Amino acid sequence: MKRFFQSVERDQSFKKMTIKPPNDAAAGAAAAAPEPPVDGDDAWREPSKFMSWNANSLLLRLKKNREELMGLVQRLDPDIIAIQEVRIPAAGRKGEPKNQGDIKDDTNVAREDKQIVTRAFSALPLSNYRVWWSLSENKYGGTALLVKKRFNPVSITFSLDAGTNKHETDGRVVLAEFQSFSLLNTYVPNNGWKDDEQGFQRRQKWDQRMLDFVSRSSKKPLIWCGDLNVSHEEIDVSHPQFFQNARLPGYMPPNSEDLGQPGFTAAERQRFSKLLKLGDLVDSYRWLHKEQEFDCGFTWSGHPVGKYHGKRMRIDYFLLSRQLLPHLTSSDIHGHGIEMEGHSFILYCIECLSLCFIFFCYHPDQIDSDVI
Repeated sequence: MKRFFQSVERDQSFKKMTIKPPNDAAAGAAAAAPEPPVDGDDAWREPSKFMSWNANSLLLRLKKNREELMGLVQRLDPDIIAIQEVRIPAAGRKGEPKNQGDIKDDTNVAREDKQIVTRAFSALPLSNYRVWWSLSENKYGGTALLVKKRFNPVSITFSLDAGTNKHETDGRVVLAEFQSFSLLNTYVPNNGWKDDEQGFQRRQKWDQRMLDFVSRSSKKPLIWCGDLNVSHEEIDVSHPQFFQNARLPGYMPPNSEDLGQPGFTAAERQRFSKLLKLGDLVDSYRWLHKEQEFDCGFTWSGHPVGKYHGKRMRIDYFLLSRQLLPHLTSSDIHGHGIEMEGHSFILYCIECLSLCFIFFCYHPDQIDSDVI
């Protein structure tokens, strides 16, 4: 189901996070050499302004709405852009192993599509970013991480599993490690309506892997963003009773906790609560926005025609390790409405996060919490 929103501009001012790297900090294979300090300052910069967007086909946005998208990125000016559902197929011929880190270009149509993407990323403001792809074998799923060129990740990986650089099926993960934190961009599988391998079972396996991921000892705080395909609390949906009782006609789930709209079943919400508790993670938007904002507090909107008209959910997040909360300055959703007439850019809602903090010397077990 599509989301129907009009993009809006928000005026925000952000300070940059800076860091002085430890002597033994070495860049990983995926990162370039660090840039020198700016203007003689011996503090080293780290990203502090983040944008997450389910593009519902980045290729389609670049074909139909390139100027609007470019203008939006120019206005928001994030240090990092995390994109989900890029829907660009991975490189590789049919029947052969795919290169999920590169775009398909072995047919005339694929080459034309790749040229559209390449031209867009060669023009401002996207030319200010380096991009890492994790793509699916076909025009489904896929994620991308765009990082401004002046920032240098320590490493980039593409799996929830430790010790591997293999890509997830359908390209659902990009994990970036920086000097002072890690950032995880995910497109979480939809729960579906049935208890089968592409429905409840697939989502249960994913949630267990996420529990394993956040349970592993980490020396750095985590920022987890993306389309997480779950609405945690009743405040995160427009019509709780409607979503709780939704079901596929002619099918009743074996377990009552699996009844409801995908993303709002009791089982999904319980597992999400467990994940937040175990990982000591905080929903940054809800931390700052205690009350429901009906016009601009959701990221998914049902089709404007039919029973889902006016029904909305918040399924996109920036989750933070609790130790980062002293540095949180804003977490906002950019976009509102459902089928507003006259606008030209139908957009999945964008969520932006801003942190404001400085690290002069990073220690794995200690973070300076002084906000500047």
